[in-house]
Amino acid sequence: MQEFIEIKKAATHNLKNIDVQIPHKKLIVVTGVSGSGKSSLAFDTLYAEGQRRFVESMSAYTRQFLERMPRPDVESITGIPPAVAIQQRTQSKNPRSTVGTLTEIYDYLRLIFGRIGRTFCKNCKQEVIKDNPQTVYNYLEKNYPDGTKLLITFPISESIKRVDDYIKQIIEQGFTRAYNLKDHEVVSIEDISGKKFV
Repeated sequence: MQEFIEIKKAATHNLKNIDVQIPHKKLIVVTGVSGSGKSSLAFDTLYAEGQRRFVESMSAYTRQFLERMPRPDVESITGIPPAVAIQQRTQSKNPRSTVGTLTEIYDYLRLIFGRIGRTFCKNCKQEVIKDNPQTVYNYLEKNYPDGTKLLITFPISESIKRVDDYIKQIIEQGFTRAYNLKDHEVVSIEDISGKKFV
C-alpha cells in the first residue's frame, strides 16, 4: 500500500473540488471554522469511502447485515484502508465506556495482547516465558553439573484456612516433603499438620 491516502477533486457537501494527501501512520488534525468542510472531509468522504470499500469486500450474505454508505462525491481516492469513525455525539451513557468498547475492538486487542504480547518481570526486567517439562530439563542440564541434587518446590498460600485438609490433599497427590522458608529446612509434610506453614 502507498504511503499516503490521496484524494482528488473531493466535492462532498462543502468541499470545493479539493485535492488532499494524508500520510499513513500519522496523527492528523483537521481544523477550520464552522462550515469549512471538516466533517465533510473526515466523515462524509474519508470514512464513507473506507467503510464502503470494506463492506464491498464482504460476501453478499454478510453485506445485507451491514450499513451501506453512499459513495462520496469525489473523482478518486487511493491508498485508503478500512475505517472506523467516532463522532463527538454521545453514543453511550456508560461512564466506563472507552474508545475500545465503543468501536468493539477491545476484544480483538485483548486477543492480540494475549497471543503475541510479551511479559517482563518488573523487578529483574527479564522476559517471563511459559515453561514446560522439557524447557525445565534443558535449563537444569545446562546450568547444573551431573549429580547435583535439587529441590523443586511450589508455594503454599497463607490464605488457606483449613491447613490439615490441604496437607492431606497434597499427601494423596504424592508429595512427601516441604521446605520451611522461615527456618530454611526440609521437613516431612506429615510433621507440619496443624501448623501455619508457607
